Amino acid sequence: ASIIKAVRNTGDIALKFYSQKFDAMDSNDLVLSIPMQQLLLGKLSEERKAAIELAYHNIRAFHAAQLPRDVQLETSPGVLCQLKHAAFDSVGLYIPGGSAPLPSTVLMLGVPAQLAGCRRIVLVTPPGQPTSSQIAPEIIYAAQLCGIREIYTIGGAQAIAALAYGTDTIAKVDKIFGPGNRYVTEAKQQV
Repeated sequence: ASIIKAVRNTGDIALKFYSQKFDAMDSNDLVLSIPMQQLLLGKLSEERKAAIELAYHNIRAFHAAQLPRDVQLETSPGVLCQLKHAAFDSVGLYIPGGSAPLPSTVLMLGVPAQLAGCRRIVLVTPPGQPTSSQIAPEIIYAAQLCGIREIYTIGGAQAIAALAYGTDTIAKVDKIFGPGNRYVTEAKQQV
């Protein structure tokens, strides 16, 4: 609750404070810029790209087959009933950090958002350790396949608060998806 309150009250200042406190980052720009994304993608082998692309196409085919259809029915003369489906305008995807990159989580969350037609898909993920403060290129590649360009290097309850309430850098979203540790889970319940 105190982390959420700090982010609501001071926005990016709180996000940078928690990056220093929890991730030992002296500075965190919060945004993973397009040039930095391209630089990191240069480290990804063609073999890994192909594996991620295969998973993307399989996941997309499965979810495309499940797309809901709108229904319009005249139940009685002059009585028209409709069931309409509409995507959230914006969604936030929380991708956990840790010892191994999880492009599968990006794909499992990003593909349905992409197919649904969400206008804005935001990805947040912890910045990594100070000695390797880079987001795994597999995460970035999976995000690009899903049409995600907005990537932020922030994790934990503070990332959830930023997605829910917005800061100067991260505009709020309509719905938050993704797994996380107990702090992330609790933050999602509170927001």
